[in-house]
Amino acid sequence: MATTRIPPPARPEPQGGTAPAPAAYWDRPRPGAAVTTPRPAFPAPGPADPGDGATVAIDIGGTKIAGALVGPDGTMDSATRRPTPRGAAGDGDAVFAAVAEVVAELARSPLWPSAVRCGIGSAGPVDASRGTVSPVNIGAWRDFPVRARVEAELARHGAPLPTVLVGDGVAMTAAEHWLGAARGRANALCMVVSTGVGGGLVLDNRLHPGPTGNAGHIGHISVAFDGEACACGGRGCVESLASGTAIARWALARGWVPDGDDTAAGVAAAAAAGDPLALAAFDRAGRALAAAIAACATLTETDLAVIGGGVTAAGDILFGPVRAHLADYAALSFTGGLEVVPAALGTDAGLIGAAAAAMMLLPAA
Repeated sequence: MATTRIPPPARPEPQGGTAPAPAAYWDRPRPGAAVTTPRPAFPAPGPADPGDGATVAIDIGGTKIAGALVGPDGTMDSATRRPTPRGAAGDGDAVFAAVAEVVAELARSPLWPSAVRCGIGSAGPVDASRGTVSPVNIGAWRDFPVRARVEAELARHGAPLPTVLVGDGVAMTAAEHWLGAARGRANALCMVVSTGVGGGLVLDNRLHPGPTGNAGHIGHISVAFDGEACACGGRGCVESLASGTAIARWALARGWVPDGDDTAAGVAAAAAAGDPLALAAFDRAGRALAAAIAACATLTETDLAVIGGGVTAAGDILFGPVRAHLADYAALSFTGGLEVVPAALGTDAGLIGAAAAAMMLLPAA
């Protein structure tokens, strides 16, 4: 297979007319350097240097398993993917065989000897402290030791690399902080709103995954104490109100008649055409997201919320209600400047995020 070289994403437009964000982690202020922004930005632990080697990035999801060698500027080389095996219930090894194929293909790249670390981003739940995953959309993996298995596969191909495991929400956060909409911001909440709702945190310019890698999982903050039961066992969770699944379910239950598409995308199309039930469904979701974003800002003083995921394809149908309701919940003076923006990175965010997380969480080689 020919080597595929994908340049780093274009620099996002600076928010609010500020100067462009620095090029990468290593360009950010070091201790003692002058910081002119109102909120201090501290350097990430163990940032990569411009001359550093590549990072092996692996992105594991319910439909595909992808890999790439990511350079210190975000350029992706030798990008490859395999479909996540279906019908392998109970056979974790059959699913891992696709991961092993991805690693083997990356090992054939001429850049392989330059690799210095590995980052794995996976659908969750994850337990980063143990290196295990139990993705809801990969039934064959329950407490599967993916980090140890990947490390063994790397070593088998002559690359015994330090490896970090993060959930896909944390990976998205790392990606947006490095090369996306949260670039240059010291404190941010990044969210994925899709069939579920996940997220991650950057605090004091550091990725903050928490002990098990689940910090910032905003989808399971309760915003309706007497709300409906959530699949997680809680009640009134953001995910049960604002996920694409929840938006479509709520609209259908109240009499919305789809025009061939009964998903959140269909609801968004109906809302754009002025359907009052569809507009109400997105207003309800936007209010739940606004309440959760404001709660996070109150606890952590994040001043930016980045929202990505499939539901954001609705554009202002989603972002309009989120911003409109935010003033009802972000009422304290120190949350008054809270911004909500769409994610800047697209389909490559998982791989870029896996690499970024490894650069942030592992010591420089």
